Amino acid sequence: MTLDLDAEVARLRAQVATLHGELVRYNLVAWTAGNVSARVPGRELMVIKPSGVSYDDLRADNMIVCDLEGVVVDGDLSPSSDTAAHAYVYRAMPEVGGVVHTHSGYATAWAACGEAIPCHLTAQADEFGGEIPVGPFALIGGDDIGKGIVATLSGHRSPAVLMRNHGVFTIGRDARAAVKAAVMCEDVARTAHLTRTLGTPVPMAQTDIDSLYHRYQNVYGQPGP
Repeated sequence: MTLDLDAEVARLRAQVATLHGELVRYNLVAWTAGNVSARVPGRELMVIKPSGVSYDDLRADNMIVCDLEGVVVDGDLSPSSDTAAHAYVYRAMPEVGGVVHTHSGYATAWAACGEAIPCHLTAQADEFGGEIPVGPFALIGGDDIGKGIVATLSGHRSPAVLMRNHGVFTIGRDARAAVKAAVMCEDVARTAHLTRTLGTPVPMAQTDIDSLYHRYQNVYGQPGP
């Protein structure tokens, strides 16, 4: 690796290790389940969590560097069992810089039912631009999960997909954005579940969803430098 590449990989290893702490903070994972990865910009490489390692033991120096076929390039441990899925997403969606997987309780319950989360909340319109879709069932270990993610999210506003009978996968321009989408997906799924227990959710007009999505994505927050 060149000096610049070494520095970028070191930065991403530190970032990915830290972002796993956000999954714990927001109660999106249990035991060693779940993972975060980040694309190395301009390179056919990604940084991902090692398989089966306690969240308490995750550090920058034990994150794994793989190529976009899922082959380990640098690291002493085996990479996440979802590495092939992450790699497929990066190969198929060059705009994606981060991928996250969780089994967060409420969103995974919707996935177990094979049901998309309909858009009845302004917060969901903001972040997801409509429903959070369901992807197909796929076995863990190969790239079939990645194929399902790509097929479901291609051309879709949502950065989150509920993979049937499995859990949540999110994408983002970088790893932090993908983690945010995972946090917001669980928040929306919980509120949607509570809404169902109270009665029938009130529909939102598509024009209102479109307006909210545009405002949040293009106007909300502080202006850039």
